[in-house]
Amino acid sequence: MSRSAHPAGPRHGDVLPEGHYSPPPTDLNALDPKVWSKTVTRGADGVVSVGGIDVLRLAEEFGTPAYVLDEADFRARCQAWRDAFGPDADVFYAGKAFLSRAVVRWLHEEGLNLDVCSGIELATALDAGMPADRIAFHGNNKSAAEIERAVRAGVGRIVLDSFQEIVRVAHIAEGLGVRQRVQIRVTVGVEAHTHEFIATAHEDQKFGIPLAGGQAAEAVRRALKLDGLDLIGIHSHIGSQIFDTSGFEVAAHRVVGLLKDIRDEHGLELPEIDLGGGLGIAYTPADDPREPHEIATALREIVTRECERAGLRVPRLSVEPGRAVVGPTAFTLYEVGTIKPLEGLRTYVSVDGGMSDNIRTALYDAEYSVALVSRSSDAEPMLVRVVGKHCESGDIVVRDAFLPADLAPGDLIAVPATGAYCRSMASNYNHAPRPPVVAVADGAGRVIVRRETEDDLMRLDVG
Repeated sequence: MSRSAHPAGPRHGDVLPEGHYSPPPTDLNALDPKVWSKTVTRGADGVVSVGGIDVLRLAEEFGTPAYVLDEADFRARCQAWRDAFGPDADVFYAGKAFLSRAVVRWLHEEGLNLDVCSGIELATALDAGMPADRIAFHGNNKSAAEIERAVRAGVGRIVLDSFQEIVRVAHIAEGLGVRQRVQIRVTVGVEAHTHEFIATAHEDQKFGIPLAGGQAAEAVRRALKLDGLDLIGIHSHIGSQIFDTSGFEVAAHRVVGLLKDIRDEHGLELPEIDLGGGLGIAYTPADDPREPHEIATALREIVTRECERAGLRVPRLSVEPGRAVVGPTAFTLYEVGTIKPLEGLRTYVSVDGGMSDNIRTALYDAEYSVALVSRSSDAEPMLVRVVGKHCESGDIVVRDAFLPADLAPGDLIAVPATGAYCRSMASNYNHAPRPPVVAVADGAGRVIVRRETEDDLMRLDVG
């Protein structure tokens, strides 16, 4: 099996042979701030703390495995994105990365909007107090019940994903006496440098309506004829875990071209353009993501330049960071169990979680960092593969990394940058209860999503 240098997976970039890894760091006790949340520190006693609480206390109070989320860092990242784009643009947090009622409240308090892509995500947002007009509703196969719930709630926008959905949303909105604000999601033929499962703007995939062949233009014609729809803009999303804005430049050029065609055909300049999300984070020290202010400046310049060339007013810009907000704010805390050296290869370090709490390594061949956090060590580095306890040879958490050679059962290790998609995509494989999400701040931790129990799983089994 081949691997890629890109942390999202092997589709693009230089393909590296199995077993490729970087040399060991000079200091195994160092915690690179690129991959750890802002309040993570290692104390004089060697124990790592986050939010003013050390991991030994977290493990004792909440158990392992556990997702540990740095609330101060999450809020700071919300503020950074909000401030970078300012009042003349909209920042929608992509709830699919990780959503809970506590997170919704933080978003509301920090001034971010929210996009959801299922009825239950919508219910979570509304229950936690997010104003409906600050919610966008995505999805390629929204049910009639989900659409009706969204329209009744008064969501700020529904992103239309197909010709059938144009009619479906219009019919429901008209029946409720509502003119629903909508955007049309278009696929622009830009393939982001990412794994094929998370590249979303090439034509051969399930999302959006292609620009190619005039399909997007036809979608606009149909939407403009329907009384139940208020078409406010065009939506585009080119993929995930993207480190540069070159793909956005091509996407913006093509979306603005569609806006120009709409003006020329219908005499209408749509007021909004949404370029989606997908900006990457650092999973390893080798990754080099851009800061929100850099991204905001680049995207504004791209859209402004393209609109000036087309003779259009610059529409209101929206973006949808999810991973870029929550991803770096959390780590997963594990207890080491079995340690199995394989001479001439590597040492397998088994932990009390695995692919049930982080499927991304198995699914995308994603790369992660790992550190011993319950103590410091001066031992020599050993090449390890951190694996889970599930009955799958592909149950890998960190494929290649270095940990101290004196690692022992009972030590605590942590994998940073697991705030996005790990809890959202967690499973009960082998009947494993999903771990809790513990928010930490000001020297205390609190559960915001509790650990599943044996009783929880048994109650679902009604047979």
